Amino acid sequence: MPAAPLTRLRKLCLALPESYEQEAWGTPTFRVKKGKIFAMYASATTHAGAGRHAVWIHTLPANQEVMLRAKPSRFFSPPYVGKGGWIGVVLDGKTDWKELAALLRDGWALSAPKRLIASESGRPARGG
Repeated sequence: MPAAPLTRLRKLCLALPESYEQEAWGTPTFRVKKGKIFAMYASATTHAGAGRHAVWIHTLPANQEVMLRAKPSRFFSPPYVGKGGWIGVVLDGKTDWKELAALLRDGWALSAPKRLIASESGRPARGG
């Protein structure tokens, strides 16, 4: 039997450097150093999940638009944070976990301090 969506999501998120989980608004959020959220789990049993398991990921508005057009059955604009560019990803039997790992890494990079990103990439930090 495959692992529950939250179990798999947690493993991917917590594998990212200096990331940790903290509950907020009754749901697991995944944060990077200094507390910036890069992903949030939306359980099917909460208003945030609206009947389906999902994850909301920090992304750029332009990337959100591309994903919404490319796969409207997989991606959605989540309530509250969608207007800020966040993307919702449905977690079900068709989830592409490699693609999701890349999206989470991008969300992490948008939220992480510049010095941490630089230390992970081996490049010097600029401006931060």
